[in-house]
Amino acid sequence: MEERQLAIRKRHQITLQNRERLLIDGVTHVESFDDMEIILQTDAGTLIIRGEGLHIKELNIDSSNLAVIGHVSAMEYTSEAGDRKGKGFFGRLFK
Repeated sequence: MEERQLAIRKRHQITLQNRERLLIDGVTHVESFDDMEIILQTDAGTLIIRGEGLHIKELNIDSSNLAVIGHVSAMEYTSEAGDRKGKGFFGRLFK
Protein backbone atom coordinates (compact mmCIF):
# COMPACT_ATOMS: atom_id res chain seq x y z
CA MET A 1 0.00 0.00 0.00
CA GLU A 2 2.86 2.37 0.78
CA GLU A 3 4.23 1.91 -2.74
CA ARG A 4 0.84 2.94 -4.12
CA GLN A 5 0.86 6.13 -2.02
CA LEU A 6 4.31 7.02 -3.31
CA ALA A 7 3.19 6.44 -6.89
CA ILE A 8 0.21 8.77 -6.39
CA ARG A 9 2.40 11.61 -5.08
CA LYS A 10 3.04 14.45 -7.45
CA ARG A 11 6.50 15.69 -8.24
CA HIS A 12 7.93 17.89 -5.49
CA GLN A 13 10.65 20.29 -6.50
CA ILE A 14 12.18 23.44 -5.02
CA THR A 15 14.18 26.01 -6.96
CA LEU A 16 15.84 28.88 -5.09
CA GLN A 17 17.42 31.65 -7.14
CA ASN A 18 19.90 33.95 -5.35
CA ARG A 19 17.95 33.46 -2.08
CA GLU A 20 15.43 35.99 -3.46
CA ARG A 21 13.05 33.96 -5.66
CA LEU A 22 11.66 30.60 -4.57
CA LEU A 23 9.64 28.31 -6.83
CA ILE A 24 7.97 25.22 -5.35
CA ASP A 25 6.09 22.44 -7.15
CA GLY A 26 3.93 19.98 -5.23
CA VAL A 27 2.18 22.46 -2.90
CA THR A 28 -1.15 21.18 -1.60
CA HIS A 29 -2.13 23.83 0.99
CA VAL A 30 -0.81 27.07 2.53
CA GLU A 31 -1.26 26.92 6.31
CA SER A 32 -0.18 30.48 7.14
CA PHE A 33 2.06 33.25 5.90
CA ASP A 34 3.46 36.63 6.78
CA ASP A 35 6.55 38.56 5.72
CA MET A 36 8.81 36.49 8.04
CA GLU A 37 7.45 32.94 7.69
CA ILE A 38 5.39 30.79 5.32
CA ILE A 39 4.06 27.39 6.41
CA LEU A 40 2.72 25.12 3.71
CA GLN A 41 1.83 21.52 3.00
CA THR A 42 3.62 19.81 0.13
CA ASP A 43 3.58 16.32 -1.34
CA ALA A 44 6.75 15.71 0.73
CA GLY A 45 5.35 17.03 4.05
CA THR A 46 5.04 20.33 5.91
CA LEU A 47 7.55 22.94 4.79
CA ILE A 48 8.45 26.08 6.78
CA ILE A 49 10.13 28.93 4.91
CA ARG A 50 11.72 31.71 6.96
CA GLY A 51 13.18 35.01 5.84
CA GLU A 52 12.53 38.72 5.50
CA GLY A 53 10.13 40.54 3.20
CA LEU A 54 8.54 37.28 2.03
CA HIS A 55 5.64 37.70 -0.36
CA ILE A 56 3.65 35.06 -2.19
CA LYS A 57 3.88 36.25 -5.77
CA GLU A 58 1.89 33.38 -7.28
CA LEU A 59 -0.14 30.48 -5.91
CA ASN A 60 -1.91 27.92 -8.07
CA ILE A 61 -3.23 24.98 -6.04
CA ASP A 62 -4.69 23.35 -9.18
CA SER A 63 -1.20 22.97 -10.66
CA SER A 64 0.47 22.78 -7.19
CA ASN A 65 2.81 25.74 -7.84
CA LEU A 66 3.96 28.49 -5.49
CA ALA A 67 6.28 31.43 -6.19
CA VAL A 68 7.76 33.48 -3.33
CA ILE A 69 9.90 36.61 -3.48
CA GLY A 70 11.93 38.09 -0.63
CA HIS A 71 15.08 37.11 1.26
CA VAL A 72 14.97 33.40 2.16
CA SER A 73 17.10 32.54 5.19
CA ALA A 74 15.91 28.99 5.97
CA MET A 75 13.69 26.14 4.79
CA GLU A 76 12.71 23.26 7.06
CA TYR A 77 10.54 20.18 6.71
CA THR A 78 8.67 19.04 9.81
CA SER A 79 7.45 15.54 10.54
CA GLU A 80 3.91 16.69 11.39
CA ALA A 81 1.92 19.88 10.92
CA GLY A 82 1.12 19.86 14.66
CA ASP A 83 4.79 19.99 15.62
CA ARG A 84 5.02 23.66 14.70
CA LYS A 85 1.70 25.10 15.82
CA GLY A 86 -0.46 24.44 18.85
CA LYS A 87 2.27 23.04 21.09
CA GLY A 88 4.59 24.98 23.31
CA PHE A 89 8.24 24.25 23.86
CA PHE A 90 7.59 21.50 26.42
CA GLY A 91 4.89 19.94 24.25
CA ARG A 92 7.40 19.49 21.45
CA LEU A 93 10.15 18.44 23.88
CA PHE A 94 8.11 15.71 25.62
CA LYS A 95 6.24 14.47 22.56
